[in-house]
Formats: sequence, C-alpha cells, structure tokens
Amino acid sequence: MLSTENNKIIASLFLQLVSRHNVDELCKMVSPGWRMHGGPPNLSEGPEGVRELFSTFGSIEQQWVVEDMIAEGDKVVIRATNTCRQDSFFGVPAQAVQQTFTAIFIHKIVNGRIAETWRNANDLGRLLQLGAKISP
Repeated sequence: MLSTENNKIIASLFLQLVSRHNVDELCKMVSPGWRMHGGPPNLSEGPEGVRELFSTFGSIEQQWVVEDMIAEGDKVVIRATNTCRQDSFFGVPAQAVQQTFTAIFIHKIVNGRIAETWRNANDLGRLLQLGAKISP
C-alpha cells in the first residue's frame, strides 16, 4: 500500500491532467476496473470510461484548483474549484460564458492507480450561471 502522501500526489495529478485534457496520461492513472460515480451515466470501466467521459465535454477550456485535500488509507478527498468555458453544458448553450463551480472528488487508490472516483459537483449552480431557469 502506498503512503497517504503518495496517494495525495496521484489524486492531485489527476485533476492537473483533467485541466490539460491529457486523456492518454489519465488512462494510465486508472486501474482496468476504474469506475466513476456521480458523472455521466453508464460509463465503461477503466481507461475506456475515461475516454467516454472526455467525449461528453465537447470543446472545453478548464482549470481545476485544489482547495482542500484529506487522505486516509486508500482514499483521498479533494475539494476543488473549476473555472471553465465550453460550448454547452447539459444542453444549455455556454459559448463564451465563464463558469466557476466547486466539486468534491473521492478517489480510491490501489497499487498506485485510481480504482474508483466519486464526484459531487455544483452542476445546478453551473446551469444557473448559464442562464437556465427553474420553473415549477
């Protein structure tokens, strides 16, 4: 088992690579059975799931900033802020609109690779920033 400090480095690098849209390196970081919870539904496991995840983004510029990180055992929890621009989000046009939102990720790291990721993000706040309206 790797130390919690090594696990923190792995979890932090994951978000750096997401910011850079470096899918190939991300695929090397996840285990063959990697699963994401709280992302798009029905993603495949492992590196193919990472590729599918990125195919849902479309054109995007984003930067993740780690605000807090806590590690214990094989889990690392990150609270991070994302600033991004992309063509659309959940079908809501978003071109040229900068969005800022927070998310919490929990990564389970086994043998130096991310085996599972849980994501909880302020997607509703993002939609509201894009002008989406809530109606009863």
